[in-house]
Amino acid sequence: MAFESLTERLNGVFKKLRGKGKLNEADIKAAMREVRMALLEADVNYKVAKDFCAQVSERAMGQEVMESLTPAQQVVKIVNEELTNLMGGNEPKYLRLKNKGQTVLMMCGLQGNGKTTHAAKLGKYYRSQGRRPLLVACDIYRPAAIEQLKVVGEQAGVPVFTLGTEKPEIIAQKALAYAKDHGNDIVILDTAGRLQIDDQLMDELVRIKQAVEVDETLLVVDAMAGQEAVNVAKTFNEKIGISGVILTKTDGDTRGGAALSVLAVTGMPIYFQGTGEKLEDLEPFYPARMANRILGMGDVLSLIEKAQTLQNDKEAEAAAKRLMENKFDMNDLLAQFQQVKKMGGASALLAMMPGGGQIDADSLDEKALPRIEAIIYSMTPAERAKPDIINPKRKRRIAAGSGTTVEDVNKLLRQFEMMQKMMKKVKRNPKGFMRSLGSLGGRGGGFRGFGR
Repeated sequence: MAFESLTERLNGVFKKLRGKGKLNEADIKAAMREVRMALLEADVNYKVAKDFCAQVSERAMGQEVMESLTPAQQVVKIVNEELTNLMGGNEPKYLRLKNKGQTVLMMCGLQGNGKTTHAAKLGKYYRSQGRRPLLVACDIYRPAAIEQLKVVGEQAGVPVFTLGTEKPEIIAQKALAYAKDHGNDIVILDTAGRLQIDDQLMDELVRIKQAVEVDETLLVVDAMAGQEAVNVAKTFNEKIGISGVILTKTDGDTRGGAALSVLAVTGMPIYFQGTGEKLEDLEPFYPARMANRILGMGDVLSLIEKAQTLQNDKEAEAAAKRLMENKFDMNDLLAQFQQVKKMGGASALLAMMPGGGQIDADSLDEKALPRIEAIIYSMTPAERAKPDIINPKRKRRIAAGSGTTVEDVNKLLRQFEMMQKMMKKVKRNPKGFMRSLGSLGGRGGGFRGFGR
């Protein structure tokens, strides 16, 4: 999970502060020393970390905090606000798209950072908003680069313009003319990258920007590169001028330094973040939500939005109705597991839940989901609709068909029965239901331990 170590360190600092009734200047200074070390370990730029801690210290030593009944909470609030400011403020930054004519987006960055994939992700994102994007293959050097763009373009449902190994600036010009003729309102240029920054790469990007009017120059950087990603962003901005950043691999075990440093060092905002390998794994970058996640407060809004994009209103309404009418069966359970998989798995959901960062992700058995699916798929339609008809003979058949054991089948049936009882409690007593939720997460509960 992204920022895991930073979240852990910061929570440790806040825990110490909460152990004190009142805070004095020495307490604040000691806490800020630990915060600064945590930021540096997360590969945050040294000057950024230093300035951040100075700003927090100044506010934390104010009269409002020192005389507060809950000074530790006030410090957490200040850290949250300053983290949000550091990454761009409360509101996300949006690309400036024209209402008439073509908006030209030029993707640039080092080789291997995911330019081509994220060009397709961007195309898919705007296509879902009713736009008509066009992908343009301007990388004429990397083997199979054009073919790769065609493949991901087809997967995203976005057309791809190619001219073989023609000069990139010529390709860009002719692509813009093509877009005007075919009604494409967003033109996304997938440019070449290099293993390292060199004059040849920069000259080519400059020539493209001279040949066509580029509205947004988007640098694609790897969040896992940490401070090096910030150095790359700074150099690209100085050489060709970028307007914003797309941060990739924010779902990995990254230290988070790039997200916290890039705006302060380059002055350029992060527009989007790549959160996985699938083409739909692209989200607008919300500084406030990211600050919440870093501090272990979760990101429930992103979780809700992600769920809404994967399930239409009719499906959600039908599922809720079945739930409240106690008609929840194995087919519904299967559908819920498939939703979890689409949303990045249990660990991805955990990262967005308030306090989820304090739960050991290793305790989640991600491998349990496919085994549970296999068990349900091995049931007949009648068994899925009425699991109580499953007798010992049927259990042996289901276990054999799913490659699991009768014990696994029994465990799933027991847990499903527990869920049904909880559904009845929802209808009769919502508060009682909330109290009983813990029973699925307790020892021996939850969908864990299948096939171990």
